[in-house]
Amino acid sequence: MSISSRMPARLSALAATAALLVAGLAGPASAASASASANESAAPAVVNLATNPGFEIPASSLADWGSVPGWRCSGGPAEASVTTAAPHSGSSALAVTPAGDESTGECAQTVSVQPGTTYTASAWVRGTFVFLGATDGTDRPTAPAWTEDTHGGWQKLTTRFTAGPTATTVRLAVHGWYEQGPFAVDDVRVDGPAPAPATGAASVPTSDKVVFFTVDDGWQTSPEAERFITDHQLPITAFPLPMAAANNPGYFQRVTAVPGSSIQNHSVSHPDLTKLSPAEQQVEICDARDSLTRQFGTAPTVFRPPYFTWNADTLQAAANCGMRTVLTADADFSWGASNVWHEGTLSPGDVVLMHWSDTLAGDLQRALAAAQAAGLKPAGLTSYLR
Repeated sequence: MSISSRMPARLSALAATAALLVAGLAGPASAASASASANESAAPAVVNLATNPGFEIPASSLADWGSVPGWRCSGGPAEASVTTAAPHSGSSALAVTPAGDESTGECAQTVSVQPGTTYTASAWVRGTFVFLGATDGTDRPTAPAWTEDTHGGWQKLTTRFTAGPTATTVRLAVHGWYEQGPFAVDDVRVDGPAPAPATGAASVPTSDKVVFFTVDDGWQTSPEAERFITDHQLPITAFPLPMAAANNPGYFQRVTAVPGSSIQNHSVSHPDLTKLSPAEQQVEICDARDSLTRQFGTAPTVFRPPYFTWNADTLQAAANCGMRTVLTADADFSWGASNVWHEGTLSPGDVVLMHWSDTLAGDLQRALAAAQAAGLKPAGLTSYLR
C-alpha cells in the first residue's frame, strides 16, 4: 500500500484520537479554570516559559550548524529554518518543509515546569494539518491542538496540560502531517508559573572535610591530565562547552568515569551573560543542556556562568533550563595559579576552578597537594548540592 493510499486512514485515526483526548480533558480543564478563578488573588505570576518563542534569537557561531536556537528539529536544517518571510509578528518565524513522505517535520523543546501544575500552550501556525502538543513529563501525550487548514493566513492553536505529580520538565512539540507540505510557526507560548530561581553559590555548605574540583571549557584535552585523574581516582565536575565536548566526547566520558564525577553546563558560546537579555540567556543555557544531554545521556543540573558573571535573570533562566545551582568558585588553580579567594588555606566545601589546558595535569597535582595539606579530599559535587 502506498503512502498516499494510507493518508485517509492516517487522517481519520488522527482526528478520532485528538477528539477523544480533547473530550477526556474537557472536564478537568473546566474544573481547573473554575478553581483558578476562585484563587486568582493567590495565584503565582504567569510567564511564558518557552525558549526562543518568536524565533528572533540568532544561532551562536558555536551552536550546532543549521540549528534553530531553543529548538530540536527532527529533520535538522534540511527541513527547518528561520525565515523572515511574512512572520506573524516580529521579524522572523519558523519555516518547516518535511523532507520525505514519512516525516512530519517535528520541532520540539524541553520546558521546565512545576510538578502537578496546569499550563497553557499556544502557537500561531500557518499551513495544513499543523499540530501543537506536549507530554506531561511522564511520557504521556496530552490533548493536541491542531488545524486542518489555515487557508494561507495565521491561526492560533491552544491546548492545556497538567504536569505529572513529580514532573519537572515536559516536552513541547509542533509538527505537520504526512504529505501535507510546508508549514510555519511563530509566537509560541507556554504560560504558567516558572520554576523557583536557581541558587547562586561559590562554595558548598558542608562540615565534611571535602573540596570540589571543577574544570571548564574543554578545548584542550590533555592525556597527562587524564592519567592523573585516573591514577588518583579524582572525582571531577567537568563544565565543557558543547562544541568542545563534541570534538572528543570519549575523553570527557573517561575523565568523568570516577564515581561522583559529572558533566555540567557552561553555556553554548561562553558569553558575558549580564550583557544578554533574559531570553538570550535562556537560549545559551537550555541549548547547552540539550546538546550535553544528547552527547552524554544525562541532563546537567549545575550551571557555571562564563567569567563568573551573572545576575538575577541568570538565576531564573538557569531554572527555566532545569538548573538548580549557578556555581562559581572560591579558589583558582588554573594555568599554574594557586589562588584561594578567602583567608587561609582551602576550607571544607570550597569549589576549585581549573581549565582543560596543557597545564591541567600540574594544576590538578598542585590543587590535590593543597587540599591534602588542609586535611581535605576531593569529593563528588552533585551529591552535596540540594
